[in-house]
Amino acid sequence: MTILQLSDVDLHYRLDGNPDGPAVVFANSLGTDLRLWDPVMRFLPDSLLCVRYDKRGHGLSACPPPPYSMGSLVRDAEMLLDHLNLRDTVFVGCSIGGMIAQGLAVKRLDQVRAMVLCNTGAKIGTVEMWQDRIATVKEGGIEAIADAVMDRWFSKEFRSTAELIAWRNMLTRQPDAGYVGCSAAISGTDFFETTASLTLPTLAIAGSEDGATPPDLVRETAALVKGSRFHLIRGAGHLPMVEKPEIFSDHLSTFLKEIGHE
Repeated sequence: MTILQLSDVDLHYRLDGNPDGPAVVFANSLGTDLRLWDPVMRFLPDSLLCVRYDKRGHGLSACPPPPYSMGSLVRDAEMLLDHLNLRDTVFVGCSIGGMIAQGLAVKRLDQVRAMVLCNTGAKIGTVEMWQDRIATVKEGGIEAIADAVMDRWFSKEFRSTAELIAWRNMLTRQPDAGYVGCSAAISGTDFFETTASLTLPTLAIAGSEDGATPPDLVRETAALVKGSRFHLIRGAGHLPMVEKPEIFSDHLSTFLKEIGHE
């Protein structure tokens, strides 16, 4: 386990693949840790350096008192890449991870040469929706929202499998304070104008059964970036890298080849 100590948070990160290869950075969704990307790792080329990390309040990273700002989450990613001396990465972000990707690309284009925006948006939900969810978690913990989250995350078919238990456990074992903190960051974020200023290569991926960030939201966000491409993975929900890892990896690998990042 590797920890980066920053001024206000300790970040857990992991490196896989070729240390000298082109870097692909993976940022996971709200309520998950870096194991979210385990299903796709075996399908990716060995030539890549794959960087995964737990955002603040999640996984093995520290959990500062909430609320968090999106600026702090973007800065955490920025400091990690500076620490690793990485430039020109492809940043793959799911949900809140995709928002981090957008924010980092605007702030540090030297660090991000391309984005993969997975099941995300320039703005997700409403302030009122997030306030209600934060209040519920504060009162009853993540357990109080777990079943509803599973309905949004996964297709009906996947929810009938035993594997669902593992992902529900991952969600409920995240710190309540970390979930609340990151929910506040999403609530306060609207990247429509800033994302529309970007021109870097961008791939957007959506799941047809996504109840958290519907395909139309992902498509709308992709359309903000000139020249972006959009793929819909049918039969998958909010986490297509879990339900359809081979298809997800194929889209990612094809994109990397097309932009010469392999």
